[in-house]
Amino acid sequence: MDVHTSAQRSFNMSKIKGKNTKPEILVRKWLWRKGFRYRLHKKELPGKPDIVLSKYNAVLFVHGCFWHRHGCHLTATPETRKDFWLSKLNGNVEREKRNFEKLLDKGWRIGVIWECILKGKTQFPEEFGNQLIDWLYSDLPQISLE
Repeated sequence: MDVHTSAQRSFNMSKIKGKNTKPEILVRKWLWRKGFRYRLHKKELPGKPDIVLSKYNAVLFVHGCFWHRHGCHLTATPETRKDFWLSKLNGNVEREKRNFEKLLDKGWRIGVIWECILKGKTQFPEEFGNQLIDWLYSDLPQISLE
C-alpha cells in the first residue's frame, strides 16, 4: 500500500528531473576537468543524449537504474499499480533500444553510465573514468559502465 495520497504521489513524481540530474552533472564536471568538450541534450539525435562528444563521434547517456531497468539493487518495481509501472518501465527500455539502433546506424558510438556507480559519490570514480577515456580513444561502438 502506498503511504502517499494519489495527489501527493503525483506531485512527487512530477519533481523528478529528466535533464541535469546530479549523476549527469557529476560526469559532465569530470569530463570538463579532463579537457573534454561536449554539447548537451542534442534534440536532433535519437534519444536526446545527455552528453554529445562530436570530436569522438560518441554520445553518453547517464541512466537512472530505476527508470531504465538496470537490474541492480536500485531497480525495484513499485508494489502498487504494478501493471502500469511494468508497462511504463519496459516501454522505456524498448524505446532506448530503438534509439540506440538509430544512433549506431548514423555512425554514433554509445556510452551508458549507470546511476549505481555514482550513487552517493561526490566525484566521478577514476576507475570508471579511465575506462571511459580508453573507450573514447578507441573505435568500439558501445560501452556500459556499471
